[in-house]
This record gives sequence, structure tokens and C-alpha cells, in this order.
Amino acid sequence: MATTPGDTETSVLPGSVLVIGACGQLGLELVAALRQRYEPHLVVAADVRPPKNPDLLAGGPFELLDVLDRSRLDKLIRQYRPKQIYHLAALLSATAEKNPLFGWQLNMDGLLIVLEAAVAHGVAQVYWPSSIAVFGPDTPRDNTPQVTIMNPNTVYGISKLAGEQWCEWYHRKHGLDVRSLRYPGLIGYKSLPGGGTTDYAVDIYHRAVAGENYECFLEEDTYLPMMYMPDALKATLDLMHAPAEQIKVRTSYNLGAMSFSPAEITASIQEHEPGFEVTYKPDGRQQIANSWPASIDDSKARADWGWQPDFDLDKMTADMLLHLKEMKS
Repeated sequence: MATTPGDTETSVLPGSVLVIGACGQLGLELVAALRQRYEPHLVVAADVRPPKNPDLLAGGPFELLDVLDRSRLDKLIRQYRPKQIYHLAALLSATAEKNPLFGWQLNMDGLLIVLEAAVAHGVAQVYWPSSIAVFGPDTPRDNTPQVTIMNPNTVYGISKLAGEQWCEWYHRKHGLDVRSLRYPGLIGYKSLPGGGTTDYAVDIYHRAVAGENYECFLEEDTYLPMMYMPDALKATLDLMHAPAEQIKVRTSYNLGAMSFSPAEITASIQEHEPGFEVTYKPDGRQQIANSWPASIDDSKARADWGWQPDFDLDKMTADMLLHLKEMKS
């Protein structure tokens, strides 16, 4: 690897990085973080359509790619010779429930196409995100262990659980250095919600800054694991740059930072915006949330490669509101 954890200077990667699904919530910020770490022209952003704001990915190459198009993926790999592929393209939980067959096709076939292409072209590393959606209604909800009962009841969760097993299989059978994290709900200010059950925790900040009240689609006491985007980026890059011998889990690592309810995030926002109000109208996403963990045991990630989050709820709220107000002005 070109870098070790803790490197702060821009590094030169011996090859390029391909980020698939670069226009999504995580993709936009991951591309920016990678272009800060490496020479920007070596970080290739790819998505099925261009970003709505072209400036967001203007710092390096952008390529159109439908991840289900194996021939197009092969062409890009031959062109750029990436040493790392970050495969982020997916249909999220709530959206996949509305279009289950396409959700399965994109989430499952897309991963297998990337894994097969990586083996065929000798790509050194693949990153693929999993999710707390791999857990289900029989999983212990509090301090959910790394290894436990996993019976997801959403298309998204089923595809993520199957994907974890495929990642482990490709590592075991082909020696592919594939790494993964089970993300909690991700919260960031650079992109709008993308169809996930935890998206209320993004939308609620946008409404508060706009001077609007918010109608939440979850009950006020629904606890879910959450993470601020800077911590998600930190975890992803730390995992990918850890020595291979430290990576003991080849399915996907539990990853945690904080857990809170809609009532608690509302109270945190009201410390800054006293007039902000939230009402509650639970919909079908409540049943999805009820099947997911309330908190996560990520001790394995902390022990194996030193994971440690930087943000709690109040620190995240202050930072989110600051950045959203700057973007508004």
C-alpha cells in the first residue's frame, strides 16, 4: 500500500482508484477524501449518470458506468488500471422495498460483477459497504454483537447479508483483499437523503435550517445507530489502509459511533433553533427500523484496526447546522 494509517500528506498511489456509485451520499464525500489523500487525477469517479452539480466531482476524472454493464466496467479497468475499487452503487432500504427485483439485481449482481472483474484484472483491493440492515427482528437489538442471529426482512438487508458471504468467499477462494463495514445510518450535509430508513436524521437538519418544521416518519422513541459522515470516511480509509494481517473479519465489521431517537436529535437541534418543532407520523419505514439494532458492539473493529469515532450527537448537530447555514448564505 502507498500509505499507512496516520499519514497526513498527499500520497501517490501506484495505480488509480475507481469509485463506483460516486454520486451518492457516501460516494461524493469519499471521492473528495480520496482526492485529498492521493493525486486527484488518480481517483476516478463513476456513476450511472453525472452529478446534479458537476462541480462536486470536477477535481478529477468522471466516467459514466452502469455497474451491471460488465463490458463497460472491464473497459474502465483496462483504461485506468485501478489498484482499489470502492463499490458503493446500491438501492437503499426504503427504495428497494418499492422495487424489490431491481433492488436485488443492482445490489447483488452489481457486487458479483465487481468481484469477478477484480479477480480477472488483478485489482489489489475492493471495498464494499454493508449495513446494519443485515440484522433482523430476532437479532439482539442492544449492543448487537459482531457475530449473532442475522435474519433480515428487507430486500436491502437480504442482499447485504448475501453480499457479506460473497465477499468472504472471494477472499477465501481467490485471495481477493475485499474489505467491508456495516454502516449505521449516515448523516452528512453535502447531499440530500437517498431513500434510506435512517434518512430522517439528514432531512431534519435541512428543515431546521430552512426555518420549517418537520414531520418524522418514525416514532419519537425509535433508537437507531447513527454516524456522522466524517467518521464514516475516517473508518473507511482507516480500514482500507490497515495492514492485511490486521483485517480478521472478511464478511463485514460492525461499526458504531452513536445511537439516538428522533426525540433526542430534535432536542439537540432545539438547543440551537429553539422554535423548531417536530411531529410524528410513522409509515412503513417504522417496521424496517423496528427490525434493526438500537446500538452496535463494534469492539472487534476497535481491537483489530483501531477504530475510534470523533463525533457524538451534540458535536454533530453543531457542525451540521454550521455547514448547512454556510451553504444557504
